[in-house]
Amino acid sequence: MLLKLYEKNNDPNDLQEIVDILNDGGLIIYPTDTMYAIGCHSLKERAIERICRIKNIDPRKNNLSIICYDLSSISEYAKVNNNVFKLMKRNLPGPFTFILNGTNRLPKIFRNRKEVGIRMPDNHIIREIARMLDAPIMTTTLPHEANEDMEYLTDPELIHEKFHELVDLVIDGGIGETEPSTIVDCTGDEPEILRQGKGWLEES
Repeated sequence: MLLKLYEKNNDPNDLQEIVDILNDGGLIIYPTDTMYAIGCHSLKERAIERICRIKNIDPRKNNLSIICYDLSSISEYAKVNNNVFKLMKRNLPGPFTFILNGTNRLPKIFRNRKEVGIRMPDNHIIREIARMLDAPIMTTTLPHEANEDMEYLTDPELIHEKFHELVDLVIDGGIGETEPSTIVDCTGDEPEILRQGKGWLEES
């Protein structure tokens, strides 16, 4: 199913339908402030396993990321000291993935890695869904081949054509971007940029 949504004034019934899909363990594809992503309710382990199969990744070896609605919800799922909190407050919402040590609120599939990536995209659609869900959304980029036409990662209609059999819903939030988020590792003494993407980190 392909569902058109906007930055504002979406039908609450449409949003509730998406929340119901996530609560039932379904998978969705949605816009962020960078590339389109695939995700599920981050506390539903079977749904996370489905995504790992689609992406052909081993959750014990790959960092998994979650989208949180706001900074206060992040501290439930990741350990945040004062310096990291200030850094995130300056840069979020925005095109960053902050790697933090996870808490035991996350499913076992996350705890195998001890770390969790935190996203708070500057995209009203997915943040509103996370707010209504009242839980984080596990998130990862769409699977793609190295030589694949970028339109299959940016155009929601083509994304739907390619992935509709693998997911329960594709949200059309307009044409997506081609640049990924900037990954910032905050598990050590100083923040370290592991991948420079769309976001330029403001440190002070």
